Amino acid sequence: MSQTDQEWTTVIKPRERLLSVNLREIWDYRDLCSLFVKRNITTQFKQTVLGPLWYIIQPTMTVIMYMVVFGGIAKIPTDGLPQPLFYLSGICLWQYFNDCLNRTSSTFTANAGIFGKVYFPRLIVPLANVISNLLRFSIQFALFLVVYAIYQIWVIPGQIHTNWYALLLPLLVVLLAGLALGFGIIFSSMTTKYRDMSLLLDYFVRLWMYATPIIYPLSTISNEKLRFIMSLNPLTGIVEAFKYGFLGEGQFSWGLLGYSAAVMVALLAVGIVIFNRVQKTFMDTV
Repeated sequence: MSQTDQEWTTVIKPRERLLSVNLREIWDYRDLCSLFVKRNITTQFKQTVLGPLWYIIQPTMTVIMYMVVFGGIAKIPTDGLPQPLFYLSGICLWQYFNDCLNRTSSTFTANAGIFGKVYFPRLIVPLANVISNLLRFSIQFALFLVVYAIYQIWVIPGQIHTNWYALLLPLLVVLLAGLALGFGIIFSSMTTKYRDMSLLLDYFVRLWMYATPIIYPLSTISNEKLRFIMSLNPLTGIVEAFKYGFLGEGQFSWGLLGYSAAVMVALLAVGIVIFNRVQKTFMDTV
């Protein structure tokens, strides 16, 4: 067969547009994505004594600390809800967002060795991070349901009013994943050249948690200006919607959820542009 008769099965070429995502190519590499997901889960439990039990121990200890510090010492109200349920509901959502953001933000630096040896769609790695962290969220959400059942059946039967808005949970998870993915790939692209951005991200995320109604309900903020500033946090509407759906307390708003979705789309668009631009030359700077 002559060279002119050969047909290539894969053609690698530079992107013509920065704002472009080859979904077909990502789908073709779905097996690789599943391998990355398996790798992420395996490395988390490798050489550990308790394994997945840490996903239960960590939020349990965090809830106890919040009950002592914020509930006992600071006397911060919880909208009349049992403190374990209130704190655990926020921790489940925040921990998933935090894990996705931190893992995605190190996409280039943590995988430079792989990226420099073989070609595959680079977005596979952050997508695998988002998917693999669903395991942790599922375990912690199951813990939340167990505590919820204990209070609803034995401790304060019938006093927690779950409603149909709880069915929005898949949408809330998608919004969390999209926001974390957008922020993460932006910071990941920036840390290839400016390594101290990782330190800034760590500090920024710590402050962000206190700007999100995790340890306090939004109803405790009476100042209208401060309340408006809090509503600019795209996580506020998500956390409040979760609490309203499962616990019957909170400030549910379609407007806040729509705002969160708009911010997610904008962040993903900006992140993809920066990501596509950086991935062409990042090996020269990493």
